[in-house]
Amino acid sequence: MKKIVIALVSLVAFAACTDNFIETNQNPNQISDELLKQDFNLVGSPFSNMIFNLNGHQIEEDLCADNWMGYMGTPTDFVGNVNNTTYYIRWNTYWDRVYGSVMSPSKQVIQLAKDNNLPMFATWAKLIRVFAVSKLTGVHGPVIYSQYGTTANSIGYDKESDLYPLFFKQLDSIQTDFNANKEYVGYKKFDPTQYGGSIPRWQKLVNSLRLRLAMRLSKVDPALAKTEGEKALADPAGLITTNADNFINSLNGNKIPVAQICYEWDDTRMGAVMESFLVGLKDGRISKYFAPITNASLYADHPSVPYKGVRNGAFIKAKADHVPFSKVSEDFQTVQTRRNLTAAEVAFLKAEAGLRGWAGAGDPKTNYEEGIKLSFADWGAGGVDAYLVDGTSKPISYVDPVDARNNFTATSTITVAWNNADSNELKLEKIITQKYLNTFTNTQEAWVDFRRTGYPKIPHVAKNDSNNDWGVIPATEWIKRMPFVNAERNGNTAAVADAVSKMGTGAKDDIATRLWWDTGKVANF
Repeated sequence: MKKIVIALVSLVAFAACTDNFIETNQNPNQISDELLKQDFNLVGSPFSNMIFNLNGHQIEEDLCADNWMGYMGTPTDFVGNVNNTTYYIRWNTYWDRVYGSVMSPSKQVIQLAKDNNLPMFATWAKLIRVFAVSKLTGVHGPVIYSQYGTTANSIGYDKESDLYPLFFKQLDSIQTDFNANKEYVGYKKFDPTQYGGSIPRWQKLVNSLRLRLAMRLSKVDPALAKTEGEKALADPAGLITTNADNFINSLNGNKIPVAQICYEWDDTRMGAVMESFLVGLKDGRISKYFAPITNASLYADHPSVPYKGVRNGAFIKAKADHVPFSKVSEDFQTVQTRRNLTAAEVAFLKAEAGLRGWAGAGDPKTNYEEGIKLSFADWGAGGVDAYLVDGTSKPISYVDPVDARNNFTATSTITVAWNNADSNELKLEKIITQKYLNTFTNTQEAWVDFRRTGYPKIPHVAKNDSNNDWGVIPATEWIKRMPFVNAERNGNTAAVADAVSKMGTGAKDDIATRLWWDTGKVANF
């Protein structure tokens, strides 16, 4: 399959040759452009790889948001235990993945769709672009978008406050095209998601993505956030509200990265923050996410629950010390799909929207509880009814049986049960904490929520190696963003300097500069 995709992409690039060359030099063992045009192969074949590359692998995810948010922890002392996980940047590649594997092929698709009068494929490519770049801007801030593909020596970056209105405008156009072509079946052969090429199902993703991005702006531009959020909530095409409509994409025959990193390389383990919440709240999803261990001395602090995680930014003396800790569940060994946006996430977005008074959001309690139910069902976990009414269980403090420097006291004291008498701030903490627990394997969005709201309440890294090379994170703070990649710093220097200036007075291209929507305000209401 991979060879076929590579061949098709190569042929698409090859199509720029002169007219006579194709006619007189056709290799009988290759697929001709004319054959590629049949059944829309010319424009449809790149989508599987574009959608696959919405997510990253070890460098882009596991050694970044997976660890920063405490979903996973590394037992490996990479580069002398001074690396991304301890706030010293060694690897920074998501930019390259998005531009090389999403933006570049989507540019070709859009042009080919225009040349061959297949506008619906251009619409689809534009949606994938919005999804990918909305993730990328959550990592870096300003990014190259509206000027992408220009031939200028210096390609400018979009300011974040300009980028989001552009996303919303493009989602408007995409939804208009989808509305006019609901019966279109051209995507079916090429759709690597569970949507099977169904336009109405893709429409639900458009609205759900709009709601996600609107909520991202809720503190920095509440008026725009409310307008766009209410538009998503009111659109007749609907939102992702059932697990059957979750946005889940194929990994094109590859194992889900977290399983490969865990079982084949022994470079990742359960995160201590997840242990704190899942064990403390008696959460039935723990066995769906992680594998139990047999060495009882490792989990003596909670002897009836055989799981142990690694602290975020942990002190690691030797890899062998923490390798015996919990791996991800064995079930992930056969998983070849990725969750990207789910009904549970949408329910939690609606719960927060209700707290913020957005029309059409519904009752916060109902949506909060529905989000938990959808999450438990999606992950195949039991015990949700008892979980929902538990008003006593709380996150536990963490004990590292190998190195006490990694211990932490739980900073969150929430329970699961909803209480209408709670303040909106406490209600939001519960919503975001449950959203966090659901978002396992899609951790970048949880990192966005954490910077935006301050929830869930998680510990600081145990070992903070930040310095002036990449920016200093005080002991009372957490990492704010990733710097621009060195290729841009060195090859697009003026544009990078302009991009940094767009992040505000005193901004630097470092890990301590806040993104636009990360206002730094503690209060969310």
